[in-house]
Amino acid sequence: MEKKDPYASLRIKEFNIFLLVRFLLVFAWSMQFIIIEWQVYSLTKDPWSLGLIGAFEFLPAFTMALFAGHIVDQKEKRNLLALCIGAFSLISLGLYFLTIPSFVADWNEKTVLYLIYSLVFFGGFLRSFFGPTIFSLIALIVPKKLYPNAATWSSTTWQIASVLGPAFAGYTIYLMGVNLSLCIVFGLVMLSFLMVFLIKRKPIMNPKKGEPIIKSLREGVDYVFKTKEILGAITLDMISVLFGGAIALLPVFAQDILEVGSKGFGVLRAAPAIGAFLTMLITAYIPISKNAGIKLLSAIFGFGVCIIVFGLSKIFWISLVALFFSGVTDGVSMVIRQTILQLKTPDHMRGRVASVNSMFVGSSNELGALESGITAKLMGTVTAVVFGGSMTLITVLITAIKNPTLRKLDLTKDMEAHEATP
Repeated sequence: MEKKDPYASLRIKEFNIFLLVRFLLVFAWSMQFIIIEWQVYSLTKDPWSLGLIGAFEFLPAFTMALFAGHIVDQKEKRNLLALCIGAFSLISLGLYFLTIPSFVADWNEKTVLYLIYSLVFFGGFLRSFFGPTIFSLIALIVPKKLYPNAATWSSTTWQIASVLGPAFAGYTIYLMGVNLSLCIVFGLVMLSFLMVFLIKRKPIMNPKKGEPIIKSLREGVDYVFKTKEILGAITLDMISVLFGGAIALLPVFAQDILEVGSKGFGVLRAAPAIGAFLTMLITAYIPISKNAGIKLLSAIFGFGVCIIVFGLSKIFWISLVALFFSGVTDGVSMVIRQTILQLKTPDHMRGRVASVNSMFVGSSNELGALESGITAKLMGTVTAVVFGGSMTLITVLITAIKNPTLRKLDLTKDMEAHEATP
């Protein structure tokens, strides 16, 4: 039997450029989100304001997702990604100016907050295009037999950036302040904009170019709902992220419960991503395709347990360990879900399927932030986090009983079939 090469996709030069662009984007985006969370909570001292950040990003990301997927499937992917990055740079620049004390000196606090929320809203609209574009571009850079390997390294790159971005943001806030931290974000976005043009333009794979939008959207949604493996995986992940959104309340824990300041906040925010990154690195060597359904259910159940432990803890190191293992379990879930999507999605439907996925999972991060903000306001911060973790456990148990297709899912044959494809 031929030995598998864990670095197969990394031997493709253009894929390495793609990973660098993705790293820069995720690093900058995660930095920016953390900085804005810190700034908004510092201004308001109200957990509800953190929920509003999630709401303002969720609404456009969710409502535009299907239309974005249709556009992605109809357009050339490299230039579309460049356009998205250019728009992202405008958001970063706007947030930079809104945090210059002399620039907003004559403005009241509500005006500044409303403008920040407006830019967050625009970012949500933009994010509805990022996911489908990146997901589709991977399939045009690497051959089919390397899809699972490329998905692992792409997700790993995302996690590395998610590890370093929040931690770096915490330290830059502490050392340089919010404004200069956002200046760094803008510089990183512009660097990614220049790098993306090192990737060649790609052919449009959709044989139905110019298809009426309603028919196109219906086809994408129908495919997801008919493919039980995709529907089950992303539904389960959506609900776990929705109710396990403790990360959105980290500024409250860092400032008021654990009392560890901005440095501790950066460490706490990085802990889940470190756990997920290490998990994904291991899966490049040890595939988890066999009995993938059971592993997915077990991982999300473990995630719920970690969230409950974090919510109940008042000791920094226990909270840190709980968040680390929440990242480990989330990493397993992410690798399995991305592998399912890559293996089960036809090339001409990648944009639309990725958009439906973003509606289920991606937008649930922001909706989870809103849910956390509301429940924290009504129940208190600790109770809200424990409630969310408990709902995750209940969801896993119900899914395991009601969805035998997902429970019995095994991706071994699918991976072997793709490895045999040139």
